[in-house]
Amino acid sequence: MRRSSTSGLSAWERRRLALRERLPLWIRLRCGMEPRTLAALAVVLLVAVGFAAQHFWAGRPKPVPAPELVGKDRPTSAAPVDGGPGAEPEPSPGPPPTAGPGAPIVVDVSGKVRRPGVLRLPAGSRVADALSAAGGVKAGTDLTGLNRARVLMDGEQVVVGAALPGSPAGGPVGGAAAGQAAGPAAGPTSLNSATVEQLDDLPGVGPVLARHIVDYRTEHGGFRSVDELHEVKGIGDRRFEDLRPLVRP
Repeated sequence: MRRSSTSGLSAWERRRLALRERLPLWIRLRCGMEPRTLAALAVVLLVAVGFAAQHFWAGRPKPVPAPELVGKDRPTSAAPVDGGPGAEPEPSPGPPPTAGPGAPIVVDVSGKVRRPGVLRLPAGSRVADALSAAGGVKAGTDLTGLNRARVLMDGEQVVVGAALPGSPAGGPVGGAAAGQAAGPAAGPTSLNSATVEQLDDLPGVGPVLARHIVDYRTEHGGFRSVDELHEVKGIGDRRFEDLRPLVRP
């Protein structure tokens, strides 16, 4: 029967049937599937591959930017150019500071110094500090009559090596004229402009009393009359009578 059923087949078909009979059952079942079933399995396989690829892509490592520092300065908008429409007016300078305890003092240094002019110095500065701030004394200037250790006062004038016109007897102005001897004044000494050295030259007035006169002048804004000498510490009636014809406000 078997030979009669295969006798009409070609040799190729007989070999294929013989090989199929020798294959395992599960391989024969797979080979016997219909094309529709194979297409469905192919679609399922493609979907599974796509899902695996998407899952792998989503789970890949990603670079993370470093966090910004909290105190990092952020750029601000550019300030308007001076004089532009958005520029704010600069505040007007206030009045110059008045001299007080610990406040800077302003002195005028002139004469034979390298850089004469008005200087601002710390409180308690001395004549030597003013000379250094003015660039130093010019070569050949005689400083014999200059007290470089004297403490300066606010608004004082220091003249080095020369006398200003109108100073008493051509004497030193500000007590700092080098090479000028401090002699008696030709006229009354001004209580409001004389220095400690000039007041010290008055009869009966020593360095301590001269300092008291200058301190009173600073605290009360100057002398309005010669009679105010009565209020200076250390000046009694007798000394006042001796000084009265020699001084003026």
